[in-house]
Amino acid sequence: MPAILIAAMLAISWAGVCRAEQPQPALMDDVVVTGERTGPGMWHVRRGAAQVWILGSMSPLPKGITWRSKQVEQVLGGTNQVLVQKPFEIGIARILWLLITERSALMVRGGKRLKDVLPLDLHARFALQRAKYTNDTDKWERFRPLIAAAFLQREAFHQVGLSTRLDIGAAVRKLAKDRKVRVEELKIAGVSDVMDALKALPPATENACVAASLVTVERDLPRLLERADAWASGNVERIAKLREPEEVDACRAALDTGVGAVELIARMRRTWLMTVEKYLQTGGVTLAVVNMDMLLEPGGLLDELRAAGYEIDAP
Repeated sequence: MPAILIAAMLAISWAGVCRAEQPQPALMDDVVVTGERTGPGMWHVRRGAAQVWILGSMSPLPKGITWRSKQVEQVLGGTNQVLVQKPFEIGIARILWLLITERSALMVRGGKRLKDVLPLDLHARFALQRAKYTNDTDKWERFRPLIAAAFLQREAFHQVGLSTRLDIGAAVRKLAKDRKVRVEELKIAGVSDVMDALKALPPATENACVAASLVTVERDLPRLLERADAWASGNVERIAKLREPEEVDACRAALDTGVGAVELIARMRRTWLMTVEKYLQTGGVTLAVVNMDMLLEPGGLLDELRAAGYEIDAP
């Protein structure tokens, strides 16, 4: 689950601060939909005549990845509505305002630098990876640890051909609109919610999540590439077996002991569960695009729906 929270935080640091440094429009990349891959499978949740088809989304994905849309198109043929999470996007004016008013939440305070606030071992690992992926020995030193780690991870993803900007929800939204199917966008978190979570993040928790991000850059990129390929091939069993590093579990455990972060995570879970249940109780056919980690994690959305007595057919 920390991947969901961190993704929201990184949306500010990557799309936000980068645009502030280089003010130019940046559009979300759509996933190319072709007939070349089997494509991700869908869970079929039922109660009586009501049906919800759930498509698991994933990030990061390889740039230019393609997947077959035939099953999605078939379901859309008899769907009443499509549920997608509202994209987390902010304009340049809001970004600049954040850099002025919320600078202490994004940058290292008191004129210090990253090396002054990160534990020595973490900063040494950060510097080693920074030298591997950039030519600037001072890059990101003014940003707080989680934001600096986000920039480094983004650069590593870019160099191995991974992208966090491929939007499965946008691809399905386009398919739905082309077929005149109603689209409902769920707004789960806004900029202020993420900023509040950042402000409430204790240093020990932040360091645990920086360690998780560094492990991703150091040795977890091959697993992410394999996981993305399994997603595009519809191999959910393989995805479930590609376990995250223990450092990610440590980040998750640290986040679960906090206040702002755990509240944001709980809101994401609650919003999706309430919305899916609403359509399972009102009837008709619904297609929902939900983060794969939220679906597969122990106690996640699929487990909660099973516990509530809904019938679920796996892909």
